[in-house]
Amino acid sequence: MKNLKKFDGAANYIASNELKSAVNASVTLGRPILIKGEPGTGKTMLAKSIADSLDLKLIVWSIKSTTKAKEGLYIYDTVQRLYDSQFGEAGVSDIARYIHLGKLGEAFTSESPAVLLIDEIDKADIEFPNDLLWELDMMSFYIPETRETVTAKSLPVVVITSNAEKELPDAFLRRCVFHYIEFPDREMMGEILRVHFPDLEEGLARSAVKAFYQLRDIKGVMKKPSTGELLDWIKVLRKENIGADRIERDLPLLGVLIKNNEDVDLVKRRLNETR
Repeated sequence: MKNLKKFDGAANYIASNELKSAVNASVTLGRPILIKGEPGTGKTMLAKSIADSLDLKLIVWSIKSTTKAKEGLYIYDTVQRLYDSQFGEAGVSDIARYIHLGKLGEAFTSESPAVLLIDEIDKADIEFPNDLLWELDMMSFYIPETRETVTAKSLPVVVITSNAEKELPDAFLRRCVFHYIEFPDREMMGEILRVHFPDLEEGLARSAVKAFYQLRDIKGVMKKPSTGELLDWIKVLRKENIGADRIERDLPLLGVLIKNNEDVDLVKRRLNETR
């Protein structure tokens, strides 16, 4: 791999020393980094921060339940070829015209190293990770329709995220550098807030963070508020000129943080019990 500078976080992304080390180990080994952690811990944003920090192109492959591994390599547009043949288009015999590279193929053919984000790999079928083993190991794949082998011009930095909805195969895990992003403690959360809101009033920040962690600590809450929801909450609080005293009094705009009826009812009962 072309020598890349070390990843040391980005201006808008606070990364722990352990996470930085894991990313740099992935780059050194030329292996994907598999990132797990609860929603809202910055798994997806990590890829963008790596691209920004190392000045690389970012390619995003968002995985769905119906996504097949081959789609990341290439797609043979047989429908368009049939359509062209029916209307007498020239060059129909040139199959290469109807081969469209997927996101992995795009990363392989990039003239300079790119960051490839394979986002939420656990959403796909259980065979999906196994179907990518050869391509990620060899950094190449074969297109039988054109008898062409596509080999990576520059090894991409591959970031794979998972919300642990499914267990990933051992053979796949062995080929990855693994890191679990712990939920930020209050000190790191303060750093995150300062990055996103450099002029945030200290009193508002302190009260918002205190209320946020109190919500997360309530036993029985099914969907705990995430970092992204805290950032949204503070943005709205500032827009509405809601100060620290109001937060401590009645926890306004609760629906920005809590997202289902059962959790809202539970939080309100717990708040009433503590008053």
